Amino acid sequence: MLRIAPSPTGDMHIGHLRVALFNYICAVQREEPLLIRIEDTDKERFIPGKEKEIFDILALFGIEYQEQQLQSNNLRFHRAMALQLLQDKKAFNCFCPPETLEAKREAAKAARTAYRYDGACENLPAEAVIDNENPFTIRLKKPSEPITVKDIIKGESTFEPDEIDSFILMRADKYPTYNFACAVDDMLADISLIIRGEDHLSDTPKQIAIHRALGYTKTIEYAHLPVILNDEGKETSGHDEASSVKWLLEEGYLPEAISNYLILMGNKTPTEIFTLKEAIKWFDLRTLSKAPVRFDMDKLKFINREHLKGLDPKELSRYVGFADEEIGNLAKVFLDEAVTLKELRGKIGAVFAPKIVPDEYKEGFDVLRDLTLKAPHFDDFEAYSNYLAEHSGLQGENFFKPLRILISGSENGPELADLYRYLKNYIKEVAK
Repeated sequence: MLRIAPSPTGDMHIGHLRVALFNYICAVQREEPLLIRIEDTDKERFIPGKEKEIFDILALFGIEYQEQQLQSNNLRFHRAMALQLLQDKKAFNCFCPPETLEAKREAAKAARTAYRYDGACENLPAEAVIDNENPFTIRLKKPSEPITVKDIIKGESTFEPDEIDSFILMRADKYPTYNFACAVDDMLADISLIIRGEDHLSDTPKQIAIHRALGYTKTIEYAHLPVILNDEGKETSGHDEASSVKWLLEEGYLPEAISNYLILMGNKTPTEIFTLKEAIKWFDLRTLSKAPVRFDMDKLKFINREHLKGLDPKELSRYVGFADEEIGNLAKVFLDEAVTLKELRGKIGAVFAPKIVPDEYKEGFDVLRDLTLKAPHFDDFEAYSNYLAEHSGLQGENFFKPLRILISGSENGPELADLYRYLKNYIKEVAK
C-alpha cells in the first residue's frame, strides 16, 4: 500500500499535489491500494473545512484511492506503543521543563554547536518510568549505530546516532509527535513505498529507528522529491500565491495542465504535453532529477494553453459559461492572447457585455449597432460587413474600429472574420 498524508492546516501546496500525483501513479503501476491519511493531530493549526477541500482537490485531479483515514483515530495505538517502548526500556520519560531545554538550545547556539539532548532523564530510577504527577514527554533512546536510508531518487544517506538523537515520541499532552505518529501509522497500514518531499529526509532515519525499536522488520522503500523553487530561486512556501493549488485553479489553470507540469518538472518524459493517464504508462521515479526544480509560471501558461486547445469545444464552452460548441470554438480563437480560463472568460464576457466606446467612435458604433439589429442573417463575415458598409456610409478606421468594438468589445484582437464565424447566430445579442 502507498499513502498520501496531507495536513488540514492550510491550502494544498503544489509540492503536496506533486507528491499526491506521484503516489497515485506508482500505486496504479504497482497495482497496490492507495491510502489517504489526514494528519489531523496538530489541533492548534487545524483549519475546519480543509479536510473536505483536500478530498475535493484530489477528486478534481483524478487521484483515486481505496482507503481513507484520520490519523487521530490511531491515537490509542500511538499511546499503547509508546508504553510498550517504555516497558522494553527502548524509550524513557523526560521531565526536563521546556524552559530548561530552551536554555540548553540557546547555549548550544551561542557556542555554535548543534543542540543535542544531553540524556539528563535517560537513566532515572525505575519509579520515574511512569509518573502521573509531573508533566513529562516520552523520548526514544538514541540508536546505537548509524542508520542508512536508501532512496530511489537520492541514493544512500547515512545518519549518525547523534544526528538522530533521543527525540520526543509523545508530548506532555499525551499526543504523539509527527515522527512517532507517522511511523506507527505507516507500520499499521503496511506501507511499502513512501514518496514525499526531501524536507522529510531527516525524518526518515527517526521513523526507521522507531520501527526497529518496535520490532518492525519490513523494508519500506523511500523516494524524497527535490524541493520546488520560485522565480527568485527560493523554496516555495505558503506565502507564495502561485504555490497554492487553490489559487492556480481560481486563476483558470486546468487540473490537467497543472498535473502535466508537476510531472514534467525535473523529469525525463517522452513528450512535453500529456495526460495523467498517459503518464502512468511511462512514469519512473528513477528519471527524476536530484536537484531542486524551478516552478516557471510561463511554462505552466504554455502548457495550459496547449491543454485548452485540446479541449472539446463544447466542454470548453461550459468552462466559460455557455453550453454551445460554437462558443467553445470562439474561445479557441482567443487563445493567441489568453492562456487561462479566467482570461478566456474575460474575453467572452467582453463580447456579450455592454460595450465601452471611445467618443471618437461613438457615432459610428451606434449606426452599426442599429443596422446589425435590423439586418437579415448573414452566414459569412464578408456579406455582413459589406451590408453594414453599404448602409452606413462609413469607411476605413471609422468603419472597422467601431465594428471591432461592436463584435469583440475591444479595439484590438483576433480577425473579425474568425470571430463572426462563431458569433453569427448570436450577433444581435452581441449588438444589444
